[in-house]
Amino acid sequence: MSFNDLGLSAELLRAVSDQGYSNPTPIQAKAIPPLLEGSDVLGCAQTGTGKTAAFVLPILERIDLDSSITQAIILAPTRELARQLYGEVKKFAKPFNLRVASVSGGLSKYEQTKRLQQGCEIIVATPGRLLDHLRKQRINLHLCRYLALDEGDRLLDMGFDEDVHGIVSFFKKQ
Repeated sequence: MSFNDLGLSAELLRAVSDQGYSNPTPIQAKAIPPLLEGSDVLGCAQTGTGKTAAFVLPILERIDLDSSITQAIILAPTRELARQLYGEVKKFAKPFNLRVASVSGGLSKYEQTKRLQQGCEIIVATPGRLLDHLRKQRINLHLCRYLALDEGDRLLDMGFDEDVHGIVSFFKKQ
């Protein structure tokens, strides 16, 4: 199986190829098709198996390139993982000229606020810092369509379940 078999657009296939990938890993082959159809997916795979691309590629495929609103939130349990994810998302999103913001502790709140005010289609964040920005109305998620929890088990194990529910409450009620 190749990425061509998964239903990705020519632009996204080029972005995948530019990153040096030719064939999807098992988690990518299983997760990408249902995500492209709009289904929710709970995936579990070892580190280094391409989980990030498994959820980022469908988000990029389905994102509205004509809209500058925040359309996707990707949550990570730690700022280190959030920074790593941010780098990966930026690589895949580059050909689409999408604006991606990183929102986590250890980074300047002022710079984050400035970036958020400029607008971004995708936000990669840790729960606490994102919730802080939401409560201060620096981000509007009413039209946000995608939420990805990277290492969701760790998010819950680390006690972020209330923060995740708090973040979801800012999404449009549907």
